[in-house]
Amino acid sequence: MVVIRLARGGAKKRPFYNMVVADSHARRDGRFIERIGYYNPLASGNERGLHIATDRLNYWQQQGAQTSPTVDRLIKQAAKAVS
Repeated sequence: MVVIRLARGGAKKRPFYNMVVADSHARRDGRFIERIGYYNPLASGNERGLHIATDRLNYWQQQGAQTSPTVDRLIKQAAKAVS
């Protein structure tokens, strides 16, 4: 199964997450198919904390990719920010 989830990056105590499309059996930070966005929980000032390529997200969801609960929450948060 293909999943849309977060892959952690960044330094110790400074997390940065890439939103990736990956095989469900792949490791969390390992191999992925495509990077469709990012989430920076420590963004401050003019930095963008969340970016999602909605066209690619919609494409993968149409192909049957399942989103993780955290990605679901971030998608709703991004939609709310746009409105």
